[in-house]
Amino acid sequence: MSDVTIYHNPRCSKSRETLELLRSRGVEPTVIEYLKTPPGPAELSAILAKLGKGPRDITRAKEAAEAGLPKDLDGEALVAALSANPAAIERPIVVKGDRARVGRPPESVLDIL
Repeated sequence: MSDVTIYHNPRCSKSRETLELLRSRGVEPTVIEYLKTPPGPAELSAILAKLGKGPRDITRAKEAAEAGLPKDLDGEALVAALSANPAAIERPIVVKGDRARVGRPPESVLDIL
């Protein structure tokens, strides 16, 4: 198992670009298609801690609105809502050890490799 994990959406160009960037650097990450296998609230909270961000920072506004998530959700309630509606999670997210980055732009993940 790789020590690098990418929470990946193969339909997203930035996610595909980030995965290709990792592979071009000789990194074969564990690929989690998070729409098929969404992170549970505890896993998502751990990812947020590694990102150093709050749940609002990784929420895709359009997808959250389409999912009917209330705009005033925050904290644990928003984490639970994102876990239940993974399309509203910003993508891709790359995790290595105790650090993580959102691959927007894809090059932003390089500093944790």
